Amino acid sequence: MDLSLIVSNILNPPILFFFLGMIAVFVKSDLEIPAPIPKLFSLYLLFAIGFKGGVELIKSGVTQEVILTLAAAMMMACVVPIYTFFILKLKLDTYDAAAIAATYGSISAVTFITASAFLTELGITFDGYMVAALALMESPAIIVGLILVNVFTADGKREFSWPEVLQEAFLNSSVFLLVGSLLIGVLTGERGWHMLEPFTQGLFYGVLTFFLLDMGLVAARRIKDLQKTGVFLILFAILIPILNAGIGLVIAKLIGMPQGDSLLFAVLCASASYIAVPAAMRMTVPEANPSLYVSTALAVTFPFNIIVGIPLYLYGINLFWR
Repeated sequence: MDLSLIVSNILNPPILFFFLGMIAVFVKSDLEIPAPIPKLFSLYLLFAIGFKGGVELIKSGVTQEVILTLAAAMMMACVVPIYTFFILKLKLDTYDAAAIAATYGSISAVTFITASAFLTELGITFDGYMVAALALMESPAIIVGLILVNVFTADGKREFSWPEVLQEAFLNSSVFLLVGSLLIGVLTGERGWHMLEPFTQGLFYGVLTFFLLDMGLVAARRIKDLQKTGVFLILFAILIPILNAGIGLVIAKLIGMPQGDSLLFAVLCASASYIAVPAAMRMTVPEANPSLYVSTALAVTFPFNIIVGIPLYLYGINLFWR
């Protein structure tokens, strides 16, 4: 393993500010980000990455590689919850296993954005259509998770309000804004990009850095919940992302994705949702314990991916491409 990749990633300002947020909690500082600000910054990041992705998509066009990549993304979003569910069922009940499996079948947009910034820092190019893969992978895992609950509960007849489930899956704020920004980027192209570039590019790294500071605060507070999860879930939250990333890299190699796109695809496969899926699970599977599926995704998998996982997956690509 090339440790210089990990060191280079850790010494990026956004990652250092993530550590600063965690340290603030550990030393009991009163540092706190007012609640509306992280939400605003989250929306900004989704808007900026979605709009840029749309502009880049109209440049590249819809090629066979684009179609194969998007199909592979949706396949992984459906398959990952299924096999992780059966792994989790070794130790957990159906409700907790399905909720956690859905969380790991979905994605973390901030992990994707951090990986994009890492690639930019290294001067490695990537295609904008990967944002479309990001958008397509968020919702299917919710549906698969609920089907698993319905099939494997004792009576097998658990009812959901499917219109509400589908609305939460496909029209939640992050998916709606991401897809909407992507489409506007496609419609406006270069002209729209030049109009918004000072806003979408000039502020991007500053907003990402401040947002990761807040994520450090939130992740450190969630570490307390890990005491309830036991060693099994902590190991799961580290090893499953590596497994999923490995599968993603094999798929990327078969499709023929370039280096940058391969990393982003691996990151999408490896990440776990800590916003959209938990919100849906709270509404539809109240029997599942939120401290399990939120803390594993946010306090273990998210920090692991942005600190170690991203450079680890890139190292794997460099080995794989030799």
